[in-house]
Amino acid sequence: MSSKDILDKALQLKPEDRFLVIEGLIKSLDKPDTALDSIWITEAENRHKAYRAGKIDGIDMEDIFKD
Repeated sequence: MSSKDILDKALQLKPEDRFLVIEGLIKSLDKPDTALDSIWITEAENRHKAYRAGKIDGIDMEDIFKD
């Protein structure tokens, strides 16, 4: 069955059923990337260690949001 066939069949569904199909498709595209999460966790831990060791300075929240 082609994508066009699937779309044609989906368009014949009741609106609430079409919504379920759309929601399911969107959720399937919005899966977390565990590899990217792992990279960010490592980066956050490294930054925290560097801050605690005095190797980097923090920035005041007021300075971040003043502009």
